[in-house]
Amino acid sequence: MFKRLPVLCTLLIALVGCGGQEDRAAGEQRAPAASTATAPATTAPTPAAASSGTPAGSASAAPVASAPAAATSAPASAASTPAANAADEGRWVEGRDYFRIEPQQPKVTGTDKIEVVEVFSFGCPACNAYHLTAARLAKSLPSGAVMVYLPASFIPQENWPMLQRAYLTAQALGVPDDKGMDAMYDAVWKTRELTAYKPSGDGLLPQSELPTIEDAAKVYARLGVDPKEFVAVAHSFAINTKMKRADELVKAYGVEGTPTIVIDGKYRFSPMAVGAEQSIALAQWLVAREASGR
Repeated sequence: MFKRLPVLCTLLIALVGCGGQEDRAAGEQRAPAASTATAPATTAPTPAAASSGTPAGSASAAPVASAPAAATSAPASAASTPAANAADEGRWVEGRDYFRIEPQQPKVTGTDKIEVVEVFSFGCPACNAYHLTAARLAKSLPSGAVMVYLPASFIPQENWPMLQRAYLTAQALGVPDDKGMDAMYDAVWKTRELTAYKPSGDGLLPQSELPTIEDAAKVYARLGVDPKEFVAVAHSFAINTKMKRADELVKAYGVEGTPTIVIDGKYRFSPMAVGAEQSIALAQWLVAREASGR
């Protein structure tokens, strides 16, 4: 367990990346694209199971808005098949680029398709940087796979539980992921109306001054959602249950930081460790591997 670091120190860590065991394994091959927010240790990880990033319990980073330049290049073909991906068999190494989840865990949804999950938080600067690439990953998947988003809550001092509640509420109300996620990332990192940071940027807001679910409702109101209905649903038993299950899945998947990609509850990897662009190719390869039954 890491001790809390001053905000300035965590800013420096965020800018250069902080290597956990998974990222150190991949770091000899490539530099990370952005810092990763790291969860408090809740289970005993297997060797080389921790992701890189901000030490648990500390601020993720000072507000950052821009996506990495790598997000502008073209993704691999959406028509990838197991046969086409066989050529990459020696490219990706288990224990270095990706990690097997043992035993395999349940999917987030009841889909019959192969499920590609991004574990994320709107309050995570690395997730914000990866957001556009994640959207491109979703569009690049073959017809037999589907992208799903799983919100994490493990940094409460940065308001992640409220942001988790907001996402799950919007999902329950049928807000499309593309519009809702764009709006929320912008509200945290551009307009700063949902930021956990002081206006001066030199520290976190006190817990009593953090944005509330009512503030999040105002963001979704711009997408046509009734704020009163949003707040009522947000405080419902159903959303409380969804939040509990989300936390349980994040733990079951062995997620140590965000963003993390999980394939069918069987494989996981850090996009920041392999590189944002390479994460699309790796996810497609793992989807093809899963589709072939290997």
